[in-house]
Amino acid sequence: MNLYLRLLFLLLRIWRLPRHSMLDESRAAFRVLPNDCDINFHLNNGRYLSFMDLGRVHLMAQSGLLPVILKQGWMPVLTAAEINFIRSIAPLQKFDLVTRLVSWDDKYFYLEQKFESRGVLCAHAYVKGLFLKKGTKVSNTEAVAAAGYTEAAPPMPEELRLWAELGNAKKQRSIEN
Repeated sequence: MNLYLRLLFLLLRIWRLPRHSMLDESRAAFRVLPNDCDINFHLNNGRYLSFMDLGRVHLMAQSGLLPVILKQGWMPVLTAAEINFIRSIAPLQKFDLVTRLVSWDDKYFYLEQKFESRGVLCAHAYVKGLFLKKGTKVSNTEAVAAAGYTEAAPPMPEELRLWAELGNAKKQRSIEN
């Protein structure tokens, strides 16, 4: 229930912010509540992924894509995530979740998400996902056009390209077996 309330507050705040390009970073502020913590008294590792969901909603809303997604009946689906935990985030500590769309290919969107507190990087993640409509993939060309973007995808950074290729190779091996 806690994250639904945070989603509601996030959406109420986002409508007052100026619209950004879908390639601009989105920055959402949060605070670690006691129920976000694990037995080590820091932000629970699983909770990072839940906050990352909120960060992606924030990005879609700020870019103007969220109303299109709702109107078209698209469902954003995360297909992979890789996160590195660097520093703990303590109870009641404020942090910013920075989300940005890095690039896309024929199948997936690739995003970077960073947890920052007091100007220090606490966790870094790459995620890839896509949009579905009634179980069918929405083309990335259609999705970026809905956000008002008509140019080619930005070049993919080398570390992200390698991660994407590794994931594709693993998927191909599992199909073959």
